[in-house]
Parts: sequence; C-alpha cells; structure tokens
Amino acid sequence: MITFLLQIIAVIFGLGFLVFIHELGHFSVAKFYKVKVLKFTLGFGKEIWGFTKGETRYSVCLFPLGGMVAMAGENPDEAKGEKDEFLSLPFYKKIMIIFAGPLMNYIFAIFLFAFIFNLWGTATISDEAKIGALAKDSCAQKAGLLINDKITFINDVEIKDWNALIENIKDKAEKDVNLKVLRDDTELEFNFVLDKNPTTGNGMLGIQPLVIKEKLPFFETISFSCYTVIYQTTFTLQYLWDKLIKWEKPEVAGPVGVIQFMANSAKAGFESYLRLLAVISVALGLFNLLPIPLVDGGMIVLFLVEGIIRKRISTKVISIYNYIGLGLILLIFLFATYSDLIRLGIGKLFK
Repeated sequence: MITFLLQIIAVIFGLGFLVFIHELGHFSVAKFYKVKVLKFTLGFGKEIWGFTKGETRYSVCLFPLGGMVAMAGENPDEAKGEKDEFLSLPFYKKIMIIFAGPLMNYIFAIFLFAFIFNLWGTATISDEAKIGALAKDSCAQKAGLLINDKITFINDVEIKDWNALIENIKDKAEKDVNLKVLRDDTELEFNFVLDKNPTTGNGMLGIQPLVIKEKLPFFETISFSCYTVIYQTTFTLQYLWDKLIKWEKPEVAGPVGVIQFMANSAKAGFESYLRLLAVISVALGLFNLLPIPLVDGGMIVLFLVEGIIRKRISTKVISIYNYIGLGLILLIFLFATYSDLIRLGIGKLFK
C-alpha cells in the first residue's frame, strides 16, 4: 500500500513539475516583454490554493496534471489592442514567448541527464549477445539461462552480436531451438521452445541486452547530455517521418501509458524515475514544437507567417486556426489513449 501511494505521488509530482517548468518558460519571457499575465496556474479544475501578487493570480488546482499561463489579449475574441496584451506584440516577441516553454523542457532535460550521468554514469547498451536481464517465467529463464551468459550459436548458426540474435529468433516463435552459450568460459547447450511476442508475433527469448555503465567527468556530462537530447529528438522525428511516408500506425504513448511508465519507473528506483522524467521532458518539448495548430509549434508557424507578410493576422483567422488545432489534438489524444488501452490488453474489447 505504501509503495502504491509513493507511485501515485511520484506520477503527480513528476508530471506537475514538467508542466510547471514548461509554463515557467512562457511566464518568464512574457514578464520580460512586459505582457500582462493574468494567471499562472499549476493543474486544472477548482483552485485549492493561491494568492495574488501584482496583476497575476498564482494558483494550484485540484488536478495537478496540467498548467496554464493566461496573458492579457491572448484570446483573439477578448483582445483590445492594448500595448501590454500578447497579440499586440511584434511577431518575434510572440514567438520568443511561445518558444520559451519547449526550450525550458529541453534545458531541464539536459541538466537532469547531466545530474544522472554524473551520479550514476552513462548507460550504454552492449552489442554483445550477452544476457543483461531475464524476464520472469520467460522461456530463457525456465530453460536455466542466467545473466551474463553469452549466446554463441542458435541452431548451429553463429551469433556474433545482439542484432544477429534478434534476426535469428524472430521467425522461430513457438518452435524448438538449440542454444549454445558461454558461461565463465564453459560452453553449455540448451534445448527449449521459444516464446511468442504477443504484439509482433516474433520469436522471443525474454531477455534484455547487457547495459554498461560508465561515469564521466562533470564537464563531459553536459556535452553528453546535449548529445542524448539531440539523439532522442532526431530519432523520434525520424521514426514519425518513417511511419508517415510508409502510412503505418506509429507506436505512441498517451496519458494512460505515460502514467503507467512513470509509476513503474518510480517502483524500479530513483535513477530509473529521473531518467524517465528527462525523457518525458524532451518528448513534451518536442511535441509542443510540432507545427500543429494551437500547440506552441503551430503558433510559432502562424506568427512566422505574420512576420513574412509584414501584416498582423486577424483575430478571426487565429480563432479558426485554433479550432482546427483543437480538433487535431483531440484526434491525437484519442489515438494515443486507444494505443495505451491496446497495449494494456483492454482495447481488444473494442475491436
């Protein structure tokens, strides 16, 4: 029971803090450009605590899984054209305020990764066909394989690295296999039936590769953190683009999946929890930079167009643009949530 409560607290604190960091970016730059900020809210729903300082109401709401910075003149229907309103600013200042949110998520991820690498070291997945972890009740565990066993042959086919291992088992689901492994320089032989991956249908041993940890000097952690964030961003964009041009369904995690991952990582330990926070922070920053109307990236595109045509975009156009974005975001939310349910086995009820 205590562990479950700690998991709930970890999820609420983690998501709430990432949203706070994001909104703090918008808030800070808006204040710098002397925009009137009406509300700085953490969470949504009924206010449970808050205070007013100057022109801004600072609030914590009942459901701490979101957040908002409300600026004067941000809503096209309410804009009056006053100089301290958001929509009255030059296009480049509006872009800077919008961009500051995702930027804060990236900056936070870099420093969090640096903290992790300095304290626990970097984690590199080994190319060797060596067992780093065994899933409970998997065919490999039942057969008697152990952590650090190195797989050398599958059905007399030599296995030189982890990729070769995956390639040689994917078409052998629920088939007999013969494995030769090295254990402390002693060669052992195992015969058993391979498991079947319930999602892909491929053969599965139920093992994970060896993870090698290496501590870096403090200043090297910053550069490696930047590399990690850039790699995660480019890999995600490449994956989405590949799925788009092939017209394939991407594997994405929605709110249910994110909460599940965070709860599991909190249970696994503080290091695992912090790593996932950093990963989610990058994902949050990247999603908000995508050119989808209503989210930060879509608004940046809108105001870039304003700068190019050298004419302020009408409030009516902005309103229509936002409605289109709201529809797209709802579709993405529904698709991601359905993917979460399928992953949990619940979505099969609706097929």
